[in-house]
Amino acid sequence: MKRADKAARIQAILDGLYPTPPIPLEHVDPFTLLVAVLLSAQTTDARVNLVTPGLFALAPDAAAMARLDEAQILAAIRTCGLAPGKARNLRRLAQILADEHGGEVPADFAALERLPGVGHKTASVVMAQAFGVPAFPVDTHIHRCAARWGLSRGTTVERTESDLKRVFPREAWSRVHLQIIWFGREHCPALYHDLRGCPICAWAASGARIAREAAANRALRRRPQRAT
Repeated sequence: MKRADKAARIQAILDGLYPTPPIPLEHVDPFTLLVAVLLSAQTTDARVNLVTPGLFALAPDAAAMARLDEAQILAAIRTCGLAPGKARNLRRLAQILADEHGGEVPADFAALERLPGVGHKTASVVMAQAFGVPAFPVDTHIHRCAARWGLSRGTTVERTESDLKRVFPREAWSRVHLQIIWFGREHCPALYHDLRGCPICAWAASGARIAREAAANRALRRRPQRAT
């Protein structure tokens, strides 16, 4: 099956499962989305959603966050992974937004990627979900599923993003991005996944891929358990 035909069938399945996929990170505007996405690196969305209400009570916008010192931000986000660096980046980011952008989040990839702690993936999420600009951010779920489904052989998220943009229609990028995240969480986990019973992997993955992951799962199950 050609990649484009496979992608069309996958998109139909995802549209059936997740016709209106929600954004996993709770937010109310572009600024709170930007902050939440920055915090999500090396941290689960569930943890971020526990942390951000307290942070946004202190600083609901860029001007308010710029007035906080780094220690105050760190205290609010301490349970997130890489918290010290994130606190430093958030304060600098807020100061730049307040001083150079009138307190607003710029709807521009290049301007976003110049902000402290904001890489291409974060910028893509903000552009897609806050401003409606088609983008295809690739996280670990998407990278894993694209490889399993034979839509990309990319060893980097940049290559995977490029491959996925070629096989899905541009107007669907932002929706499919969210759909694959939810599918990866609910149907296609990284470990102990039986590809033969998966709604997509069962037919989209190659026989070699199915056999390889089945062997890996058997090896994992044979590993001795550590004493607690």
